[in-house]
Amino acid sequence: MLTYTPGETLVHRLDPRAKIAFQIGFAIAALAASSALQLLAVFAVAVGCLSAARLSPVRALRAYRLVVVFLALGPILGGLTVGAPWFRVDGAVTALWSVARIVPVLLVSAAFVHATPVRDTRAAIQHTVPGRFGQLLGVGVALTFRFVPVVRADVGHIREAIAARGGQRRSWRDRATRLATLSLVRAVGRADSLSVALRARCFAYNPTLPALQFSRADALVVGAALALAASALL
Repeated sequence: MLTYTPGETLVHRLDPRAKIAFQIGFAIAALAASSALQLLAVFAVAVGCLSAARLSPVRALRAYRLVVVFLALGPILGGLTVGAPWFRVDGAVTALWSVARIVPVLLVSAAFVHATPVRDTRAAIQHTVPGRFGQLLGVGVALTFRFVPVVRADVGHIREAIAARGGQRRSWRDRATRLATLSLVRAVGRADSLSVALRARCFAYNPTLPALQFSRADALVVGAALALAASALL
């Protein structure tokens, strides 16, 4: 699971609002890619973002391995038909093209998570989206970034505990049931502990967030985001 890693790269120093704008513009350009050359350019930009953030593409794909496996099933399911010929290549190619557009978007989002503190992400959201909705959205994103890695670590520990107690000799259904039940119990317990911790720390919807200030590099990144979004219209 990817989390924020402190660093001194250019991506780390950018304003989180500029990075969010770049992600939006890049996603628009990626989803609008209609030729192999455009798709290759999109992947090149995604790899460049990972390189600028000092994040290995292999590590990024490993962090999204479940999503990648799910996407890999798309071409297979897209080619299946009810009745003869049972599998159509053109349907599989269309689904593969759609999947190929999503992968670079995941890579750019991985660079963002790797190079942006959760607190800065919350500040960017609450400074951009006004009112209570922006506060709720910022809180939700911050808690998700912090809570999901803990839950995933708990699931891994439960799997190791089941294996250490000879779980591999049980049926896959029994192992899945035990894993799901214990993971749910642990997640509910984590949620209760989180609620108590928030109350103990006098949780506020509008705390003092870090000050954000655009620099010349941020302006260039926002310009690149606008250019990427506009490229979808060309």
